[in-house]
Amino acid sequence: MRPEVPGWPAWGEASERRRAHVARVVALLATWAQAMRIDAAEAAAWRDAGTWHDALRDADEATLRAWSGDVEAPIPLLHGPAAAARLAAEGEPRAGVLEAIRWHTVGAADWDRTGQALYMADFLEPGRGFLQAERAFLARQVPTAFADVFRQVVRLRLEWTLREGKPLRAPTVALWNQVCAS
Repeated sequence: MRPEVPGWPAWGEASERRRAHVARVVALLATWAQAMRIDAAEAAAWRDAGTWHDALRDADEATLRAWSGDVEAPIPLLHGPAAAARLAAEGEPRAGVLEAIRWHTVGAADWDRTGQALYMADFLEPGRGFLQAERAFLARQVPTAFADVFRQVVRLRLEWTLREGKPLRAPTVALWNQVCAS
């Protein structure tokens, strides 16, 4: 049975496992939004960014390159930009939602709180098998220490990238520099 994700786009291409991840991300964002008592518009932005961030996660390379307009980046980095472009083409007006989705894999220094929340929820959702106790602790701290947890998540994601011998993308470096400066 395919996990139900309310608001999932008809054009979405994601496996059952990926949809389950999306459902956990959305649930975590909803929990934080409620605990932080954010207004309804921002809570909707968080929910929608969470729902749509992996909408094209399992799309083929041609689809990803066509929608993202990127002919050089590695395929795993294209689903965010492709989904954001598709949503924009369909009339999604919220720049914060589109930027959150576009950069959720590598980060962006100029994100609003929606982008930051999605970046954390994508990393901290409980279905991931690594650093479970540490990530669960951080997820519980988000409502009371949002900026501190965001900094810690950025650090952890950077450390993983370096440990795996992967290249650092310019937006990731800019995000780290911005986080360090604040």
